[in-house]
Amino acid sequence: MDKTNKITPNRLAAFGVQTDIATISKARKFNRSWKKRAFDLLLTVPGTIIISPLLLATAIAIRLDSPGPAIYRQKRVGIDGKIFDIYKFRSMRNDSDEDLHIKQILAYTKGDLEGSDSYKLKDDPRVTRVGKFIRKTSIDELPQLFNVLKGDMSLIGPRPVPVYEADQYNLWHSERLTTPPGITGLWQISERSSASFDSQLRLDIRYIRNQSLKLNFQILLETMPAVISKKGAG
Repeated sequence: MDKTNKITPNRLAAFGVQTDIATISKARKFNRSWKKRAFDLLLTVPGTIIISPLLLATAIAIRLDSPGPAIYRQKRVGIDGKIFDIYKFRSMRNDSDEDLHIKQILAYTKGDLEGSDSYKLKDDPRVTRVGKFIRKTSIDELPQLFNVLKGDMSLIGPRPVPVYEADQYNLWHSERLTTPPGITGLWQISERSSASFDSQLRLDIRYIRNQSLKLNFQILLETMPAVISKKGAG
């Protein structure tokens, strides 16, 4: 692991991510098992019902703040390269040009961007007033619960990437597409948008090779503190 990676061996050990053949074999079985799907549904169904007032209030605030729909859809790459529509609360102006983000991602995957300015655009002029708040608090990600219910995503897994980012993957990067993408994951709670492209991929692959119910619960418990600290959000 490179020196710029903030994840320490002790931190990884706390998540049980030592990789060996036996662990990888168990992880592969869990990856497509009913236990993983049951974990998602048992938490997502009641969770979505509980936060439904927040979802409604956010949708109303977005519509009042700027013209356009409350929900934004984008093509993302899922397990085995399957393309699906991801749902997010719209945080940008409805007429925003995606070229700015594409250029940022291409520079990020090439290693031209490092540190806190790596993945997320800072002071993005396309972001609305409500958009700044829902990004900082990660509320914009909540509609992805419906992607989990549909089976496009899991609660825990690698970040769902746009097609133009997946197009930059080489052979070892492709292992990231062997599991459903998630709303949160090992990378998101560890470094979020401050991680380099390769260190992000290594963390996602560590999760894939070590995933289990125990690890999923641990990551889920770590997610709220990461959101509250706003580490790398925005």
